Amino acid sequence: MENKLAKYSEQHLVSCDTKRDAGCNGGNVSWAYTYLTSNALSHESDYSYSSGRGQTGTCNTTKAKKGCINVAKSSSVPRNQPKQLKSALAKAVVAVAIQADKRVFQTYHSGVITGSACGTQLDHAVTAIGYGVENGVEYFLVRNSWAASWGDKGYVKIGIEDGAGVCGINKEPDYVTKVSNKC
Repeated sequence: MENKLAKYSEQHLVSCDTKRDAGCNGGNVSWAYTYLTSNALSHESDYSYSSGRGQTGTCNTTKAKKGCINVAKSSSVPRNQPKQLKSALAKAVVAVAIQADKRVFQTYHSGVITGSACGTQLDHAVTAIGYGVENGVEYFLVRNSWAASWGDKGYVKIGIEDGAGVCGINKEPDYVTKVSNKC
């Protein structure tokens, strides 16, 4: 199952949400949602990555003012519960934190990442957009922010397992339940 995915600006959050989050040096999805309750998020086309890839920088207030969507309400998925994550994906896309610094993730091109090679020490935020089965292996379909040249056209399939899950995907899932759209 896959949800339609609007493209909002990661760079807007990385550069402008700095009171609690630290850009590319660390953050938290719940904190980003708190920022978005009082600051509207821009579309990716209005506030794109400055270098084609995310990096911490100074907030471009002109681009940030083009923001048009606020988080009115968000909800956490129960931690380490892949069935609950699948249920949340039936309603909306879900922000998840994963470990992305291992070779298995960095060099991903196709198939389903399974097992423990990815690790569970969270260091990267991505968006789970659906789930499915490939060759008998259940997976979460995840959109990465590293551009279409990475992975499978910007996407990765992460195996569904109990506990923390592959790459730690089950540890900190959150999703928006209500938005205020000014677009």
